[in-house]
Amino acid sequence: MSEINPQIHESWKTLLINEFNSAYFVRLKQFLHEEKSKYVIYPPGKYIFAAFDRTPFDEVKVVILGQDPYHGDRQAHGLSFSVQKGIKPPPSLVNIFKEIKDDLGIPIPNHGNLEKWANQGVLLLNATLTVRANQAGSHQQKGWEQFTDAVIKKISKEKEGVVFLLWGRYAQNKESLIDEEKHILLKAAHPSPLARGGFFGCKHFSKTNEYLKQMNKTAIDWSL
Repeated sequence: MSEINPQIHESWKTLLINEFNSAYFVRLKQFLHEEKSKYVIYPPGKYIFAAFDRTPFDEVKVVILGQDPYHGDRQAHGLSFSVQKGIKPPPSLVNIFKEIKDDLGIPIPNHGNLEKWANQGVLLLNATLTVRANQAGSHQQKGWEQFTDAVIKKISKEKEGVVFLLWGRYAQNKESLIDEEKHILLKAAHPSPLARGGFFGCKHFSKTNEYLKQMNKTAIDWSL
């Protein structure tokens, strides 16, 4: 894990230097070393911080909070909800695409790679950045949440007018980290099929663009 820092945009390295140098992060790196020696870990090391590399701090306009990386073969690549081209989009992502189609009339894409969103200032942030293959939640409570909570707090403190999309109870539990007087919080059920369609009709994608335009920021092109 000693090579992880070069995978992060310089803006984040500077902002999070105290986190990277903290005792809990040292313990987290040791845990990941041990895990990697025994198990397959997702995403591959070069993708763990992909969200921070794709979306520099200064460019963050929207934050979409996820929980864990996908734990299936070749799915996770460091962006919440996203999968590489050639990998079948998981059910939650399919439901996101259905809502975008209903909300904005954008056709459902033939792939699930969300890098285009990340490149426009959408930080696709999972609360936990790694997972053991085929074991959902296996890297929770090991230090990642402390790190990503610090990220959310930094965005809240240092920026203004960021749109936070909080889908499901887990993401909504993070709202206490965000200054609602400075930022926009949009809440809905999780897009997972387990939420029984509660996500549909939230219109978060058009609402996000409306807020961005009100703040004289460029709207997100949600098409892929």
